[in-house]
Amino acid sequence: MYQSPTAEAEVAEELAAVRPGLLPRYRAELPGARAAVLTRLWRALAHEPLPWVTGRVHGAHSLALRLADGRTLHGPHADPYATGAHVTAVRLGRERHDDPARLMTGLAVPHATGFALELGHSVASLALSRAGADHPKEWPERDWEWEQRVVDGHPFHPNCRSRPGFSVAEQLAYGPEHHPVVELGTVAVPAAECLVSGDWPEELRAGEDVLLPVHPWQAAHVLKRSCDRWRSAHPLMALRTLALPGGPHVKTALSARLTSSVRDISTYSVGASAALSALATDLAARTDGLLHITRTLGAATAHSPDLAALLRESPEVYAGPGERVLPVAALTTTALPDSPAWLAAFARLALTVGLRLLDLGVALEAHGQNLLVILSADGTPVRLVYRDLADIRISPARLARHGITPPALAGRLITDDETALRRKLFGSLVAGALAGTAGSGPVLRAALAAAVPALPRTPDLAALLEGPVPAKALTLMRLSPDTPGDQWCSLPNPLVLEPGA
Repeated sequence: MYQSPTAEAEVAEELAAVRPGLLPRYRAELPGARAAVLTRLWRALAHEPLPWVTGRVHGAHSLALRLADGRTLHGPHADPYATGAHVTAVRLGRERHDDPARLMTGLAVPHATGFALELGHSVASLALSRAGADHPKEWPERDWEWEQRVVDGHPFHPNCRSRPGFSVAEQLAYGPEHHPVVELGTVAVPAAECLVSGDWPEELRAGEDVLLPVHPWQAAHVLKRSCDRWRSAHPLMALRTLALPGGPHVKTALSARLTSSVRDISTYSVGASAALSALATDLAARTDGLLHITRTLGAATAHSPDLAALLRESPEVYAGPGERVLPVAALTTTALPDSPAWLAAFARLALTVGLRLLDLGVALEAHGQNLLVILSADGTPVRLVYRDLADIRISPARLARHGITPPALAGRLITDDETALRRKLFGSLVAGALAGTAGSGPVLRAALAAAVPALPRTPDLAALLEGPVPAKALTLMRLSPDTPGDQWCSLPNPLVLEPGA
């Protein structure tokens, strides 16, 4: 039987050895971390198409889930767009559960044991992250400083801070919320054995070799070899992507499962990077200056997802005098989203840009990590920056309708399926970036209601307004390890949510 404190106790034991002064804060953060992960899990149980949930009974302020084995799970109303930690306990039969890992074990559904372990790690790592986070009140000046203010990770994934395979010492050394400086290394690979796309800089070449930047965790745990020291860098929200002072961002291979996916870099992504960057430059020029897309400067791989890297423009290059650029996920660390007018303006900007690109033929993965906003000196959202083209979707038919030559690519990025295109954008932007910034269904509804009248009427907008909002079924995906690819759920349209929902 799974014992709830296991992951928490393991972290406490390691912390006592490597940073004993942080232990009291870690222990104090554990109840809040359990509630934060439980809130995310309850949202998934309430809204995802889990095969063992056979019915949902909604009360005025409560929700009951009927399970296939005859039991009933009771909890509070589950706003699909709410963030935070408003669920402190649920009841399975007569047993009260305030620990998400113990709850999952008690449910005893297929693959629950492995997921329960992940949830336990998520709680412990989240408590550690909160214990180590110490942000100044003033606004940061550098982009990586904004990134490091995002402590809780994904706003809706129960594995919001799960970092299996990372010791406590490694989390403190590499987690952006702990403000470390990471020493990147390089591995020399004969150029004849590499695939290189774009311009690979001279400082990462040595004679007939290509020098591939390597994260120290990857070197120790996957490559199991030492690396030549290269440069110091600041880790960003994505952990494996780091900012070089005064230089580009470096996306490294990090073959660990963070949240849902193993974070490596495929040969496909390296090979497609130059064509995608060229397409992005063309598309950004068609948005009337509202969107910048960071260019991939160069990419290289030793034909292995475990040994590859991309060099990408820093979003800072697109900020003018007096402007700041920050990831959308960092907006909640400011007071800006508390203004209904500000949030409506931001929603209007984000939807205008997202729908424009979708109409042209590209669906962005515009969640709070990939999407950044440029703020004027007074905090007004003026432009957007998008980064990481590795998981967009491209419609050759839509591009052709606008006289744009589709890139010479095949594979997973290419589709003309309208459902797939709309899921990609709306699932990441509306159910992700905008919902995570709004923090609740009613607040999101108000922002969308104010923004929609100014949006161009397109079939894609009509689909958004008329139907439910697609969102990735993140828990279903973790409980379906034998089912490849994304799985989806449908969330109630925030524009027609019941008052108080």
